[in-house]
Parts: sequence; structure tokens; C-alpha cells
Amino acid sequence: MRPIVAIVGRPNVGKSTLFNRIIGERKAIVDDMPGVTRDRNYANVDRFDVPFTLIDTGGFEPISQELLLQQMRSQSQLAMEEADVIIFLMDGRAGLTAADREVAGMLRKIRKPVFYAVNKVDGEKVEALATEFYDLGIDRFYPVSAAHNRGVGDLLDDVFAAFPSTVAVAEDEELTKVAVVGRPNVGKSSLVNRLLGFERSVANPQAGTTRDSIDTPFTCNKKRYLLIDTAGIRRKGKVSLKIETYSVVDALRSIERADVVLIVINAEEGVTEQDTKIAGYAYEAGRACLFVVNKWDAVAKDNSSMGKFVDRIRTEFKYMAFAPIVFVSAKSGQRTGSIMAEVDKLMAQYTKRVSTADLNRVFKEAIESHHAPLATGRRVKFYYATQVSVKPPGFVIFTNQPEGVHFSYERYLINRFREAFGFAGTPLHLMFRGREHAKK
Repeated sequence: MRPIVAIVGRPNVGKSTLFNRIIGERKAIVDDMPGVTRDRNYANVDRFDVPFTLIDTGGFEPISQELLLQQMRSQSQLAMEEADVIIFLMDGRAGLTAADREVAGMLRKIRKPVFYAVNKVDGEKVEALATEFYDLGIDRFYPVSAAHNRGVGDLLDDVFAAFPSTVAVAEDEELTKVAVVGRPNVGKSSLVNRLLGFERSVANPQAGTTRDSIDTPFTCNKKRYLLIDTAGIRRKGKVSLKIETYSVVDALRSIERADVVLIVINAEEGVTEQDTKIAGYAYEAGRACLFVVNKWDAVAKDNSSMGKFVDRIRTEFKYMAFAPIVFVSAKSGQRTGSIMAEVDKLMAQYTKRVSTADLNRVFKEAIESHHAPLATGRRVKFYYATQVSVKPPGFVIFTNQPEGVHFSYERYLINRFREAFGFAGTPLHLMFRGREHAKK
């Protein structure tokens, strides 16, 4: 299980800049206007010795000082509940504020590691002024400049040292792990109960009744599964401002542990922006995916309704055209029996290996029927391909110009591999390497 690090603080103190600095890329939108974080607020970070999940709590826009304090309390409360380690970021140029004092008071009462960092300390003058932050009664604060990477390394060294100890658990290769994810009130728990055949989870029409991820091992048709019902995307009480910042944490953890992800969509509401984000998490994690359109019995429909819904899903999730779709009703049980059959098919493709001879036969036919575009004025030559991994299937292709293979040609090769070998429901990863790596 990855440790979770949350960055909290007032708007415009540089949370997104620090977020980007730590993950090593410009993933969050950064601007000088307060409250500009709009898009991705999380990242799985793998560039250090210990992998972890980093969360930026930006996204609320204060109207008044009173509302600012209320919103900061909400964000901090969420951080206290979900995170293993908290970075409380303040602004060295703006100085210590009443909001900083109040949130610091909250954080001092919790039994989790909290690191107090003062950002925008990019000169001796600002560093001298930053000493006022000792007024918070803390033993140490970390002067940093996220923009210039000053002091960030020292901060991270201590953050990593505070991570909870984890015990490696041996994976059961014969157990298919299935995660059920989706927005609030799409019927995840009802679907889990239907698949298991008994009331394991409390199914309630009120959104957000599932509070924790729950694992249930079960057997179906003499095959063993672990069903992961995630609280996932949920609303906690009245803490609703930019709630997805933390509400996705359980879903991320569940997706990371799963082989197959059931992405549950509410047929009554159609595809939403949040649905596309959830699917994106599963896709980026490289998991086999199945779209489960639930509550299909509650939709007024005609002969074209299902086709139109399929078209909508294919339009909104173009990057996941490989993922199959099932229409069900967890409440009545309609078509739910087809889900585990689809899971078995997905798992077979997710773990499938192709012989080098068959792979290169298809690969040769593909590159001869459609040549790669020129790169830097030179022809891109391919030598051979080999499969190097499963879960998801990964292939290395040797070429004279690894950096010259256009993404559209990569997509073409993936489609040809799918046509020849299946790989339904699973992403495929292609890695291009130079001829110096090829076997002589």
C-alpha cells in the first residue's frame, strides 16, 4: 500500500508548484491567480526509493476571510483523515496569517507526522523574515522555494523517514482481484452484493454510505476472486468543496491493487466528467477495464438506446476503445451474470503471452503494409519485437530511432496487435529501444 502525502495550505502559497516539483513534471495547472488548480490533484510518485501518492488540496476559491478559514478547515480535516503524512505549506513572502495559525492549531492535535514548510524563500532577506513562523510554537519549519528547488530535498528526506512501515504481502497469482469503482450512488455496493449473492455491503440510496474499501474473497465457477468494493469517489458529510481531491484516494488504492477494474456508470445520469477521470485513473494504472452501465432498467429506452449509450461511451473514452461494455441492473439482477464471464475473458487477455515467432510475423506484416513516417529526415527502421511482460502485456520493439516513432504509428501497431491476438479490455504498452540493445 502506498503511503499518502497531502499538501495543505492557503490558496496561492505554491502548493501546485511544490506538487509539480515533487512529481518531476508539470501535471497540475499553475498560475498566479488564487484557486487555479482545476485538473489533476493527485499523482502516484515512483521516482524515489519509496513509491507514494501525493495529493494537492488546491481548488477552493475564498470569497471572504471567514469562508477561507472554513474551507481550510475542511481541506485540513480531509488531509488528517486520509493522509499518512501532511505537508503544511505557508507563504514566506506574505508572512504568517490568521488562517495559518488556525490550521496549524488543528494539525498540532493530530497523531500524524506534519511538516511545516514555508515556501517562496528564495533569498536571504525572505529567509530572515521567515523566522516569524516560529511563533506557531513548532520545533522546526522548512524554508523552501518550490519554484527554484531550494530546500525541497531536505524536506522530502524527512517526509520519507516518517512514512509508516509496510509489510510486503505475497501476491496470490491464482486469485483474480476485481475492483469496483465509480462516483457516489452509481450502485457499487448493490452490484457487489449481487455478484456475491448476499448482503455483504450496506446498500443505501443515499450517496456515500460506503466508508472504507472492503475486500471479499469468493469463488465462482471454481475460480477464486477477490472483490474490492471501494468507498472510492464519495462525499463525506458536508465537506464538499473540491471533494474529489480526497474522495479518489480509496479508488486509487483499489485500482492499484486490482487486476480488473469495473468502472460503474449510472445509466440515469449518463457519462459525467467524474466518470472520465475515474476511467483515466484505471487506464493510467494499466489495468484491464470493463464498463458496467448500471440502473439500465430505470431508463426509458427504445431500440436505439443501447447503441446511443455505447456511442457516447466510445466518444468520451476514446483512449479506452478496447474496453467492453455491459448494461445491467444490480437491483433486479438483469444481465449481472455476464459480468464475471467478462472478467474471466479480460483476465485471460491481461495475462496473455504471444510467442516471439507469431508476434514478429504480425509485426513484419504491419510495418511492410504501412511504413513509419520519416523522422529527422531519416527512415525509421524496425528490427524485431518481443513480449517482455503481462498485466498489462508489454512489448519491446527494436528500431534505429526510438525517439522518432510517432504516437500515431505506435497506436497503429497496437491496433494491429489487437486484431491479430485479441487483448480485449487491456491496455498494451509498447517500448521502443535502439539497435544497440538488440541481440546481435
